[in-house]
Amino acid sequence: MSTSRSTVHDGPPQAPAAAPPPPAAEVELAIGGMTCASCAARIEKKLNRMDGVTATVNYATEKARISYGAGTEVADLIATVVRTGYTAEEPPPPAPAPAAAPADGPEAEAAQEAPDPATAALRSRLLVSAALSLPVVLLAMAPALQFDNWQWLSLTLAAPVVVWGALPFHKAAWANARHGAATMDTLVSVGTLAAFAWSLWALFFGHAGMPGMRHGFDFTVSRTDGSSAIYLEVAAGVVTFILLGRYLEARSKRKAGAALRALMELGAKDVAVLRDGREVRVPVASLRPGDRFAVRPGEKIATDGTVIEGESAVDASMLTGESVPVEVSVGDTVTGATVNTSGRLVVEAVRVGSDTQLARMARLVEEAQNGKAEVQRLADRISAVFVPVVLLLALGTWVGWLLATDDPTAAFTAAVAVLIIACPCALGLATPTALMVGTGRGAQLGILIKGPEVLESTRRVDTVVLDKTGTVTTGRMALSGVHPAPGTDGAELLRLAGALEHASEHPIARAIASGAAERGPLPVPESFESLAGLGVRGVVEGREVLVGREQLLAGRSVVLPEGPAQAKEAAEAEGSTAVLVAWDGAVRGVLTVADAVKETSAEAVSRLRALGLTPVLLTGDNRAVAEAVAREVGIDEVIAEVLPQDKVDVVRRLQSEGRTVAMVGDGVNDAAALARADLGLAMGTGTDAAIEAGDLTLVRGDLRVAADAIRLSRRTLATIKGNLFWAFGYNLAALPLAAAGLLNPMIAGAAMAFSSVFVVTNSLRLRSFR
Repeated sequence: MSTSRSTVHDGPPQAPAAAPPPPAAEVELAIGGMTCASCAARIEKKLNRMDGVTATVNYATEKARISYGAGTEVADLIATVVRTGYTAEEPPPPAPAPAAAPADGPEAEAAQEAPDPATAALRSRLLVSAALSLPVVLLAMAPALQFDNWQWLSLTLAAPVVVWGALPFHKAAWANARHGAATMDTLVSVGTLAAFAWSLWALFFGHAGMPGMRHGFDFTVSRTDGSSAIYLEVAAGVVTFILLGRYLEARSKRKAGAALRALMELGAKDVAVLRDGREVRVPVASLRPGDRFAVRPGEKIATDGTVIEGESAVDASMLTGESVPVEVSVGDTVTGATVNTSGRLVVEAVRVGSDTQLARMARLVEEAQNGKAEVQRLADRISAVFVPVVLLLALGTWVGWLLATDDPTAAFTAAVAVLIIACPCALGLATPTALMVGTGRGAQLGILIKGPEVLESTRRVDTVVLDKTGTVTTGRMALSGVHPAPGTDGAELLRLAGALEHASEHPIARAIASGAAERGPLPVPESFESLAGLGVRGVVEGREVLVGREQLLAGRSVVLPEGPAQAKEAAEAEGSTAVLVAWDGAVRGVLTVADAVKETSAEAVSRLRALGLTPVLLTGDNRAVAEAVAREVGIDEVIAEVLPQDKVDVVRRLQSEGRTVAMVGDGVNDAAALARADLGLAMGTGTDAAIEAGDLTLVRGDLRVAADAIRLSRRTLATIKGNLFWAFGYNLAALPLAAAGLLNPMIAGAAMAFSSVFVVTNSLRLRSFR
């Protein structure tokens, strides 16, 4: 459990003259040239050796997130990466898209799916290498296809593959060698060049170049005369298989990041700003807070703002996952990138650029994808030492086979198989790809996961504390019951009371007025007076009407009869607020008002129970109100009448009982409890303080999403663990097989390439989460 967000650590007393240390700056660098997890581990190690620098390098996203102190410049960080043998640069700020840029439709989708130049170049290299390698592999594997001097055709076809096709591996291996390091490229380069060099020696100086030479193929190490054995199919086949693995991996990684790219591209490209009474279309980037802009039906809302004119329904499904449009009118807030579906709106911009909800969502998702789970840090440490160990193991395999069999061909074959099979790429991809897909899918569903450490928390949670107001309930008072006295019509009771309350600004009055207005038009009062702390009085349709507390009626000698008195007591016992209505000197009925329970809360509680969680209702309201809400939604454990500052103590007490606690809340007074809980889930409809303190943010104000968030987090964690199990298990099983001579090097190359593809493909299954 981490409580660093809410805990202040005091150091030893400072001398008066000592100035506080300057705050650390942060930068994100785009890293180029990484080919495996050991590359990322090397860069991270070099950066972290710098004074005051803390760096995390992510192989999957190809980014380094670096915190550095005074005396260090970004140029110094870039120089360190370059000296390590890679490239680094600050990502350019996002340029405003031109007005003509496609925002929707097939063109936008095509643009999004277009491969990047690096992937296109890799594809070309793969296709050429595959076309040249296929005849070489077929000739080597099928002796019936071998004709006189077939080996020279194989050499002609394999040479471009080994030299040009494998050029990226050779260049990377040489660059790393100059810096005293070894990576996966070193293994591939050494293995393929060794196989090619042996073949050249056998062809030119041995018996392999003789006309009529025939060559069998074996899935395991076979003992032959070394001077007549060629490994051209190994050299060409391994290069092609690894290029195929790299290409599929690059495409899969692009798919894994597609959700984040789509999120960033959701916003409108231009906007119709109102200038001197005219609509002027300008790029969204030029909007400023306070600008007013028009949104026609079918258009995207350009930025976060407040409706100042018009009524419409807004489709926010791309941000929240909620398919039902939300009705908005004057005074309501709207979010950038949502779609206006019906009427014309005029909106005043409140937040623009990087301050909008869309930008904050994208930032949260990207930060989560750049993080590392503790289990991934273990994998990174293994990757950092893995390649040197494999080189030693390959050398040991060669020596061991020579001593055991005195057969240099078999020894060489087994050593090359060890070099080829032992790629740590799957280890480096196991966590980042699952995290990229999981957080991206979450963003599409309105679930923002702060980072990989959150996933571990979701697995352990057994108790979920639900704040009542705004989380289980709507947080707004609503009319809950109409109880007319004998001889009074309920519709008339509500109509007259609603007409009078319509003139009041009190929350209870607004609840009654809204409930009455839903049932029909309301008359206009002929006179109106608000009596502070008591209620209201006035004349409606010629009748003097009183609406309010019992003291208001008693002050005018109106006696409360038994029927309405019982209705009032019953309502208050259930935690509702009872409002008395009287006219013509007699009590005519009782209206009850309560904080309405959200329609989805009962289903949400049921889903949380299905996940093995015990729900607890936490509120500052009186116990009668809390227990009534708990009964309605199916919660057994209630903690009521808690002061805002005491919510943290409740969470701490539950933890002291051995529980692992998740907290769901939306208010400022929930922020400390969200930070203290093992897992904080902040409702996105709540305050910025609550969202900042939470580990998971639920963009939609629907408690069912809390259950979805926990399910998605657990599924993502399970995928990461499955990936790591495969990656570790693959290497642990494959290396002994290769060293024992049970794997042909070409088969080893295919297995190694597809281990990475398997890990990424397994992660992509998270895209189907519902």
